[in-house]
Amino acid sequence: MRSLLFGLSVVTAVSAQQTAWGQCGGLTWKGAITCVNGYVCTFSSEYYSQCIPGTAAPSSSTAPTTIATTSKTSMPTTLATTTSSGGAVPTGSDTGPGTTLQTGYYWIRAVAAPNFHKYLQTKPIYLPGTAILESYTTAGQFAIVDGQLVELLTPTTFLYANVIASTVSGATKLAVEFKTAKNTYGTFAWSGDALQWSVAGLSRPNLSAWLVCEGQSLWVNLGSYGYMTPAGCVDQTVSLSL
Repeated sequence: MRSLLFGLSVVTAVSAQQTAWGQCGGLTWKGAITCVNGYVCTFSSEYYSQCIPGTAAPSSSTAPTTIATTSKTSMPTTLATTTSSGGAVPTGSDTGPGTTLQTGYYWIRAVAAPNFHKYLQTKPIYLPGTAILESYTTAGQFAIVDGQLVELLTPTTFLYANVIASTVSGATKLAVEFKTAKNTYGTFAWSGDALQWSVAGLSRPNLSAWLVCEGQSLWVNLGSYGYMTPAGCVDQTVSLSL
């Protein structure tokens, strides 16, 4: 288990850097795979990654060891479930897994300004409610299991990130709420260390694109990253952190 003050570091040796908004990866890509200062290479599809605004975590000589610990095989494949018929969850902010990272779980944080190193959590804390990005001191701990983004409360109690389908034609974003019930709309996945969400029948330019809007609430971005951002929101990518 690791202290909350440590983050994931990735170091890649390359001979050149890609310019802002340029391509930096893909199955047939043979050019630069790192970006100029202030930009991060972000996965869009197996054929295309792009340099978007953001800041990578500081490099570390222990990066190879850290990266090895983030493989999907280290994540829990099953979860114990509460036996309460009412789906009881903790009732106050003094509950939850604490500030020491539990085995098989990860913190999830933003990697671009103005929310750089703001952490995913619920509002109210450790209770069903809105997904937000806020201080590391109240960060939740998460795993992806069978396409569900699961927040750990106790060894037998969990919350699930639910993406709320829009009933509005031409919607540009989708709300994310944590509930005691599992998500039924789409699936969550890791792409490297980036959090993604997708659903059959809905095409998104960038599966790693998110928005942070009023009240620090987290939304699925249905548009292109950094283009025609909805009023009151900022573009964001979020990544796992050890």
